[in-house]
Amino acid sequence: MGFDVLWISSAEIDTLGISMREIMDAVEAGFAALGKGQGEMPAKIGIHPREDCFIHAMPCYLGGNVDRAGIKCVSGYPSNPEKGLPYITGIMLLTDPETGIPQAVMDAGWVTAWRTGAASGVYARHFGDPATQTVSIIGTGVQGRVNLLAMKEVFPRLSRVFCHDKFDEAAERFVRDMHRELPDAEFVICPDVRTAVAEAEVLITCTPIVEAPQRFVHREWLKSDCLVISVDYDSAIHENVFLGAHFTCDNRNQYLWTRKQGAYFQNGYPGPQDMDADMGEICAGAKQGVRTGRRSAVLMGIASHDVMTAALIHELARENGLGTKVTL
Repeated sequence: MGFDVLWISSAEIDTLGISMREIMDAVEAGFAALGKGQGEMPAKIGIHPREDCFIHAMPCYLGGNVDRAGIKCVSGYPSNPEKGLPYITGIMLLTDPETGIPQAVMDAGWVTAWRTGAASGVYARHFGDPATQTVSIIGTGVQGRVNLLAMKEVFPRLSRVFCHDKFDEAAERFVRDMHRELPDAEFVICPDVRTAVAEAEVLITCTPIVEAPQRFVHREWLKSDCLVISVDYDSAIHENVFLGAHFTCDNRNQYLWTRKQGAYFQNGYPGPQDMDADMGEICAGAKQGVRTGRRSAVLMGIASHDVMTAALIHELARENGLGTKVTL
């Protein structure tokens, strides 16, 4: 007996017009389920066929009222853009938790991009100063863009965006495109990182994840009252930024497991005793966010984000008659 699986392209997802706020709400619900112990999510495992490249497998089940399951196979190849290929690619598989039968297959690149920015937005919801006006983005690729869209949702008074990218053309393209999203904001392309971060109330680093990080953003460059979000593991933020800061990660188990493997978060990055909360605890209400002082987060990207975003896409695609049914 066969069964139908809905295949959904990135172009079809685009036509659904899903808002950043909708994805943030879905991601927050996933965080909360994990924080209540309603689910199963092992730390992502991966292989690394080339230097600075990864292929990860990310399964997750979320129980309670959510009751969703799925797995993402995702690749990150920093060398791809020079070949005219995307940095992030992969497949997202949504599965019926009742039967284990696949429900939908979709582009993991779209899911990864938007859910990652949404996770930053959820963190900023709980830790950001609502009066924030100035955001700094280091790395102006896809993640720089979607993270800025998330900040737009959280901070209604956002009026200045400082940015820096090692490629001038990328920074110029970022400003040209994102100015349409924030037409009243001032955009400033900075010639170096130090200038870009000096006035930031919120700093987000969106650079490629690498095996030998340079950690080029230093504590003394930042305001004492600053929200710092790393979406690029330990590639950009110097370990001294976390000294005396309130430290949060998206998932305690995943962060500590990854740290234990010895590839990331070494040489001074926060250990178990330095962790104030993970986002599951925050969104479940077990712990409260703080909105003043140095606040910092490493948001690695977790599978609950993928499952919740994929479930939202699947529901809307079915309502709108999108996707291609394939009988297996």
